[in-house]
Amino acid sequence: MRDISMDRVQATRENILGIIKNTSLTHEQKLTNLANAADGLLEVLDVPEGLDDLLNCDADRRCICDLFEGHAPMRPRYIVPDYEKFFKQGSAFLQLEPPTDFFEALNHLLIIYKHVPSITNYPVYLGNLDMLLDPFIKDLDDETVKKHLRLFLTNVDRTVLDSFSHADLGPVATRAGYLIMEVSAELENAVPNITMRYDPDITDDEFVLAGVRCALKTAKPSFANHKMFKSELGDDYVIASCYNGLKLGGGSYTLCRLILGHIADRARDIKDFKENVLPYVLDIQGRYMDARIAFEVEESGFFESNFLAKEGLIHRDRFTAMYGLVGLADAVNILLEKEGKSDRYGHSEEATRLGVEIMEIIDTWNKNHVNKYCEATDGHFLLHAQVGIAEDIEVAPGTRVPIGEEPAELVDHLNVLSNFHKYFPSGTGDIFPMDITIHKNPEYVVDIIKGAWKKDLRYLSFYSSESDVIRITGYLVKRSEIEKFEKGVAVLQNTTHLGTGAKHNGKILERKVR
Repeated sequence: MRDISMDRVQATRENILGIIKNTSLTHEQKLTNLANAADGLLEVLDVPEGLDDLLNCDADRRCICDLFEGHAPMRPRYIVPDYEKFFKQGSAFLQLEPPTDFFEALNHLLIIYKHVPSITNYPVYLGNLDMLLDPFIKDLDDETVKKHLRLFLTNVDRTVLDSFSHADLGPVATRAGYLIMEVSAELENAVPNITMRYDPDITDDEFVLAGVRCALKTAKPSFANHKMFKSELGDDYVIASCYNGLKLGGGSYTLCRLILGHIADRARDIKDFKENVLPYVLDIQGRYMDARIAFEVEESGFFESNFLAKEGLIHRDRFTAMYGLVGLADAVNILLEKEGKSDRYGHSEEATRLGVEIMEIIDTWNKNHVNKYCEATDGHFLLHAQVGIAEDIEVAPGTRVPIGEEPAELVDHLNVLSNFHKYFPSGTGDIFPMDITIHKNPEYVVDIIKGAWKKDLRYLSFYSSESDVIRITGYLVKRSEIEKFEKGVAVLQNTTHLGTGAKHNGKILERKVR
């Protein structure tokens, strides 16, 4: 373990005192932040030379971001337990026998959720809920099921205090799925996030239409291209956290991200960016992720000690890692400007072509980089279009067109995005607020999704322009809760803090309404 400077120790002490005195944080939020601060005093990773200049420099020059994972990762960032197996075998550690009815099933889930770790200390995957619960409700009437779903979903919203917690529905229509969406629209909670895995060949039109109606009320479910994810990750993929495609019974060790706009700033021109600057940063981030993964697997003891691994609810060889990026639009615009061109990302074939060329370089690098512990994905990382963080200023999420610069016509917008979704098996997505008149014609949104899937778009989200629950980037927040937090009032969910930053720095309330 390397020594750290006294300046860093003093800065950490000041940070800790600031956390303790912060009246807008709940007690639990303070504990989480204090733990992160303590972790920041360690230096145990064998990091590559040159990382410090890319990771720990001023924010407007930073090219790599480790997304607050800490200096000594003690567990994977994202964990995806096999809840169906949990239902079949129970848990010796939790002292639970397999559930025998609907009420026991809900109670079992609430118990295990408290024991599934992640980067946020809350579970990022809550199960393919409708498929899990449907067998238990055959002998119950709708009103009984809905009453207990209300209690269950309210409990989740009040105790799993982070809307990166994600449940899945579909792709096959289920009675439980219909009832979950009906109750979710009624409750208008921000947690959990929900995705419908949608394939027009196997998902009933009425089921996806019910999903659209629910989304226009409460910003969920989003819609995942089931056929596309399945072709890349297999039958047993899930959508977790924001919109992350991962393997059931596995997860992701880590997620670091390139800040492509800042990388472009360091290049003389497009040639220098492609041939020198970008390959250098790609290599540094890859070797940094290798170091993080090696510590988790070889030194943290997580997979040897945690009950999820001991009871076969997760398996280390079903894990991968997510190689993230933000700001493709920023990089394209900066590089074109360096060449004396006025083309803008989302509005020019040349800009789109340059974006594709950049993605091909990143994709090729990833296919040639091998990490021995990423067996779930043949030794390679999965590319991930990261959605941004609250501190980002003038950084476009993933490969999205920046807010305020969206093409006038929705079809033109989708056509631009269709060039990029294919690169991201571990997640990318785009968000479209819809005018309130869409409530009269939700079938229009279904047609948008069906058309988008034909163009190989991967993941789309919709919400009504009047909704209190809105999608920030890949997570949900209530506008009313943001307003409370802005007044200095402590709020229940951690993601409200992030949403407040995104409101001011990311202009998320200024998205073009379709």
